[in-house]
Amino acid sequence: MMARQNRVTPKAEIVAHPARGLFMGNRGILHDDTGVLGHRRWRLKGWVTCLLDFKGRKRTLAAPGRYTELFFFDEAVAFAAGHRPCAECRRSDYTAFREAAGITGRIEAFDKDLHAARVIPRKWAQRHHEAQAGDLPDGVFVLLGDGTPAMISGDAAMPFVEFRYRPAQPRPQGTVTLLTPPPLVDALRGGYRLTTRA
Repeated sequence: MMARQNRVTPKAEIVAHPARGLFMGNRGILHDDTGVLGHRRWRLKGWVTCLLDFKGRKRTLAAPGRYTELFFFDEAVAFAAGHRPCAECRRSDYTAFREAAGITGRIEAFDKDLHAARVIPRKWAQRHHEAQAGDLPDGVFVLLGDGTPAMISGDAAMPFVEFRYRPAQPRPQGTVTLLTPPPLVDALRGGYRLTTRA
């Protein structure tokens, strides 16, 4: 059976790959009635990361008129792609996230700012940012010099290739290209703890 186009990379690409994920994601209906994805993948602002299993609910993947099920290798990848914890199925993580991110009002205002930080309008592409590697918290994704995404972990960077982490390399120095949107980086600085496989 062919793998579905529903695995999300740290570069926010949605690709077909057989890798199993730790989390499911939701950013609305991205597919047409035949299951093909289009430009709608950038339209909604409330992108969330959900549990794979919640209250025994069963879903048919890519059902017409239903939200498109996306899958993430782990939560660090979900953050890099611009997804935050779901308020329903991950209530305790969502509450911890709000506290770490300093959110006191409605989540919609945060989602609007997050969307502006993760998407280049009308180009259907992930927005990248520059940052100083030494100032970044663990769990963020950056691009290495060869364009490979890598997760920062202590004094190391864990390259992410073909949906798995490769052996650690030394943490980059100086200015780097940041994949994880700054509002989510701030939540990590504020103490939010990611669930990762690294």
